[in-house]
Amino acid sequence: MFSVVLNLRQKFGKSGEDLAARYLKKNGYQVLCRNYRSPFGEIDIIARDADTLVFVEVKSRRTASYGHPKYAITYAKQEKISKTALYYLKINGQSNSKARFDVVTITAANQKTSVEIIKNAFELAY
Repeated sequence: MFSVVLNLRQKFGKSGEDLAARYLKKNGYQVLCRNYRSPFGEIDIIARDADTLVFVEVKSRRTASYGHPKYAITYAKQEKISKTALYYLKINGQSNSKARFDVVTITAANQKTSVEIIKNAFELAY
């Protein structure tokens, strides 16, 4: 039973990330990398928006029962994303690049899907 639930969650998360990547492209972002992993954590999507490197966290919800998905990004999660972003910049020789943290929220409730990009969702946290 547990593995079935986990697979459904994973599929929902993956489809949310796919939708987010398409939505970002539709809004002028160039998706560079998905599911970037470092020793510090993972970043769902790394993209370029004009001259800015953007580290994107994707949060999806099936219902509004737990609140808006943007509230699921805790300070601890922001720290992991920040450390991973700094690692990415250093490893790729882009430490002087303009960068920011965006969040894409997806709410799929009542057979209606809502997608939102929150630019500059949070500051560097570490």
